[in-house]
This record gives sequence, C-alpha cells and structure tokens, in this order.
Amino acid sequence: MNPEIKRTLDGSDTLFVPELNEHYHSTFGAVQESMHVFIKTGLMAVDPGVDPVHVFEVGFGTGLNALLTDLAAKTHRRKISYSSIELHPLESTILKKLNYVSFLPEADTGAEFDRIHDAPWEVPFQANPYFRITKLKRDLRSYEPSDQLYDIVYFDAFAPDVQPELWTVPVFEKLFRMLRQKGLLVTYSCKGQVKRDLREAGFFIEKIPGPPGKREILRAHKK
Repeated sequence: MNPEIKRTLDGSDTLFVPELNEHYHSTFGAVQESMHVFIKTGLMAVDPGVDPVHVFEVGFGTGLNALLTDLAAKTHRRKISYSSIELHPLESTILKKLNYVSFLPEADTGAEFDRIHDAPWEVPFQANPYFRITKLKRDLRSYEPSDQLYDIVYFDAFAPDVQPELWTVPVFEKLFRMLRQKGLLVTYSCKGQVKRDLREAGFFIEKIPGPPGKREILRAHKK
C-alpha cells in the first residue's frame, strides 16, 4: 500500500489508501475521533479501581490511539499495559510526517510518539513509568492470545466493507474470551451486522453518541 497524508477537518492528519479507497481515521477529525471513541468512551469507562489497565488494540495503524492512551496514562497517573496487533505496519518514513506532535499540546508528545514507534515489535517496551506497550505483528484471525485477560479492546480495523474478514463472529468471540468479566470493547462502527455479530459473540451492546460526522458508535460489555 502507498498511503497519502491527508489533513482532516479538526486540523490533524490521517492517511488515505487509494488501493482501498479508505482513510485510517474520520475525515471530520482524526484526533477528535480517536479521543471520543477510544479514550473518552473506552478508556475512561474502565473501572477506576483497575490497576494497571490492560488494553488490547486491533489495528495499530498510525499509532494515534496508542499515543493518546500514553498521554492519558501520564495525565491521570494511571498505569496502562497496552498490546496492539497489526499485520502490516506502516513505514516509519510515513509516520514521521504526520502532524500529531505539533497538533497535540502536551509538551512531551514528540518524545512519546518516537518511543512508541521506535519500540521493537513482539517484546514489551516501557515507554514511561505509566505506559508499557507490546506491538504484535500478527494476523488476528490466527493469533493465539496469552493467558493475559484485558480490561478493554479498542477495535479499530478498517471498515467492515473494506476488511470484512475481521468483522466476524469468530473474531468477536475470540476478543470476548480475551476480556475480563465487565470488560469493554469500543469501536467506531454502528452497523446493524456489527451489532448482531457482537451480540452473537456474547456481548451486551450500548449505542453511544458519536464524534462529528458519526451519529452513533458502539460500546460492548462482557457481563
């Protein structure tokens, strides 16, 4: 793939893949969408008594969700163990051109962004005292998870019509098994088939108002 950098309406960058006719984030605002879906609706909904919070991300992509989670961990002084699975990692030359460092106001954004992307794959890396990341270069469908149970799943694969092989009952059943009781799964898609498949996998579905450009998103619970 040869992604192109595109500026979204909130001023932050995303990537566009011409071969798939697909953007990595909402064109209404990349940072705005990730903050709303994965941080405010997801991470902030995890029981505050959980320490550390174990996060599993489907689709590392540009690393934006990881960066925002890292910054949130430091801001709230909350330890987070973050695992992210991505079969086709992006080239660092592309990632270094994204404007997240200049767009996000935190003073240490640049250092955290570099640490996340320079971290080796397949081994845990302590980016700072509050944020530990493990990047996995794997296919989720054949991935055999460890015994670690997670508190939340960020489901950020390409859209169901672009990457349908990941939006399936067997995949959602695997993620359900990987979650602790009362664990959460959050995703930007609110399609009817996605809701039906999540329910079939065992989840309780909650519709949440979406970010600009998106009427609703999903938060799924493991009861």
